[in-house]
Amino acid sequence: MASARRIAVTGSTGTIGRGVAERLAATRVRQRLIARDPTRAPHLPGAEVAVASYANSELARAALAGIETLFMVSGSENPDRLSEHRTFVDAAIVAGVARIVYLSFYGASQHATFLLARDHWQTEQHIAATGVEYTFLRDNLYADFLPKMTGPDGVIRGPAGEGRVSVVAQRDVMDVVSVVLMTPGEHDMASYDITGPESLTMAEAAEIIGRSTGRRITYESESVEQAFASRAGLGAPDWQVAAWVSTYTAIAAGELDGVSDDVRRITGHEPLSLSRLFGG
Repeated sequence: MASARRIAVTGSTGTIGRGVAERLAATRVRQRLIARDPTRAPHLPGAEVAVASYANSELARAALAGIETLFMVSGSENPDRLSEHRTFVDAAIVAGVARIVYLSFYGASQHATFLLARDHWQTEQHIAATGVEYTFLRDNLYADFLPKMTGPDGVIRGPAGEGRVSVVAQRDVMDVVSVVLMTPGEHDMASYDITGPESLTMAEAAEIIGRSTGRRITYESESVEQAFASRAGLGAPDWQVAAWVSTYTAIAAGELDGVSDDVRRITGHEPLSLSRLFGG
């Protein structure tokens, strides 16, 4: 019999949200997929689709009516993202949502070197201030993204120095989120660090990816000035380039280092290593 609980999932047109929605559908949980474009939402058993955006309070309130637990991924990167997060959270409270599970970022803090981690921290603070039950899932840099950080010449460039990062596979994040959503109340008022099983330098990560994929991939450390210069021609706005560069400087500062056992404790399985993720 399908569960009487009603869960709302945002980001179902993206990788994490879709993966979570698919896992919930496999357990026959009733869920509502929140999407700006309903035609892009997956068609899943037990799932309905509601149209809303983080910036539109009226649509958000209507889309979240009758929802007990909300899974909230961060909005798309833009200068107004934090304001949009606050609008959506406030709409959820008015709609009567009892619990918010928010996908945050590892090391989220007011003064985080990674600029977008500051937005995550402020979003956490706003959620907590509403008095709603919450769970903050602070995932580290996605291991799946590392090949996309590689240039056409097989080189990953950035000012990470010899710093380490405990990259995590997206599928492990999906598993953690799904368990938390399926066990309401067991993770209330908790924050978890979602990491992989090892902490690697960018040079080590490049070597592992190369060995696993059969490509020659290396890491080249840049200065901060070189990093901004090498990205200047990509057509991205200044704030976005600064965010990209701060990913590497956060690694250099040691803020993405450290291995947590939260994936194992929550899901019951070990997180994927980088080599296992890419079949090495």
